Amino acid sequence: MIDLTAYPDRLARAVARAKERGVIIPTYAQMKDPTRTPAAVKEQLAKVGLWDLDPRNLFRITWKNEPKETGGGFGGVNALELPASLTGVPARIIGLVGKWFPTGAHKVGAAFSCLVPRLVTGQFDPTTQKAVWPSTGNYCRGGAYDSALLACESIAILPEGMSRERFEWLAQVAGEVIKTPGSESNVKEIFDKCWELRQSGQDLMIFNQFDEMPNYLWHYEVTGRAMQEVIEAGGGVYRGVALTTGSAGTIACGDYLKQQYPASKIIASEALQCPTLLENGFGAHRIEGIGDKHVPWVHNVKNTDIVVAIDDNAVVNIARLFNELEGRAHLTAAGVPEAVVAQLGLLGFSGIANMLSAIKFAKYYELGPEDMVLTVFTDSMDLYGSRLEEMHAEHGPYTPLDAAGHYQRYLLGERTDNLLELSYQARRRIHNLKYYTWVEQQGKTFEELNAQWHDDSFWTGVQGQVGEIDALIQEFNARVAR
Repeated sequence: MIDLTAYPDRLARAVARAKERGVIIPTYAQMKDPTRTPAAVKEQLAKVGLWDLDPRNLFRITWKNEPKETGGGFGGVNALELPASLTGVPARIIGLVGKWFPTGAHKVGAAFSCLVPRLVTGQFDPTTQKAVWPSTGNYCRGGAYDSALLACESIAILPEGMSRERFEWLAQVAGEVIKTPGSESNVKEIFDKCWELRQSGQDLMIFNQFDEMPNYLWHYEVTGRAMQEVIEAGGGVYRGVALTTGSAGTIACGDYLKQQYPASKIIASEALQCPTLLENGFGAHRIEGIGDKHVPWVHNVKNTDIVVAIDDNAVVNIARLFNELEGRAHLTAAGVPEAVVAQLGLLGFSGIANMLSAIKFAKYYELGPEDMVLTVFTDSMDLYGSRLEEMHAEHGPYTPLDAAGHYQRYLLGERTDNLLELSYQARRRIHNLKYYTWVEQQGKTFEELNAQWHDDSFWTGVQGQVGEIDALIQEFNARVAR
């Protein structure tokens, strides 16, 4: 359960800071349905850029932003359906689009969700404490953004091997940026830095997305509901959701969807170069934003049906296919609608991996044109332009031959290897891996670990806290308005 113990003195200071900064906090109900946003806020948003450090942008933490960079209102769920001419499968693959969140990635929602319960209870005091955001990429950007709105000091932690664009943006927003050794698979080094900070004597609070249940709750409640709207509007038969695990927050939407569609599947995906879930493996890879070599505490493994691994070579080469002029020209010539080709930049590296995971699932189950598979296009290629430059320097210009080869090999040629349907014992094997990270290293208890597996209320209890948190948010906002 999410701790909602109140600390009145610190809460009073948090309220004062919010009043000083003009911060009004959206409820989960408003993030699901932004038509509930106060009329005054909607009017003000007409003059606010999507990435502006403006507290009104907290109400843009929703899947339903109008897809424009400045002055957008709200509409339906931002989603992109990929045609069979692109994916090579007849099934309908639909991805929710993360680009149209503040910071350009949906992780700002998870970060905000982790901050809010601590803020509205007074557990976190933005006037005295630093907020620490450990991440493999976009989560710490969301956390730094939220911290800046509250004028509280922040520390962003992420691996040194992440894309240049992430560091350039953080340098302008975060109070401090700490680069840990390695790439996205080096999560333990991030955890080690957190322990070092805890022992430094600083007054800080660490918002660790890998074990913060509000990360799980935001995706269960907000992403899950958005996906349900897409399904209901689509008119097909929903079969499953395929997602790279990363912090395993996003995959919580599968728990919500399985409650609505009990026959549906939850597909967890990872990099083939670091197959932790698939075969207890390790390694390094280039699919930025998905941490590895551990099983996140917030992953409800018992509810996961399939594990797949995606070759990072496929991801980086498809990124070129989707974004180089010769690649787009080849796709258009191959019959992919120009309107779709023009939007392929909405898929960043992890979005491409999610797409490939959905294709694997569709092929394995021989899904047809009435079948729907959902996924998330986490962020866009706006955050990976430097990677394209690096590939140009390393491999030379992108040619029509490159485009033809990558389209055939990595899209039409995607196979069903490196896929495992999970038996009860296989799920338990993956769950048991949590022991080594969370009990031995990070201070969780053996009893908590067992409760995740044996007691369904461990998960349903968190799911049921939305109303209580919304009530605390409303009370906090009322105090700010006095």
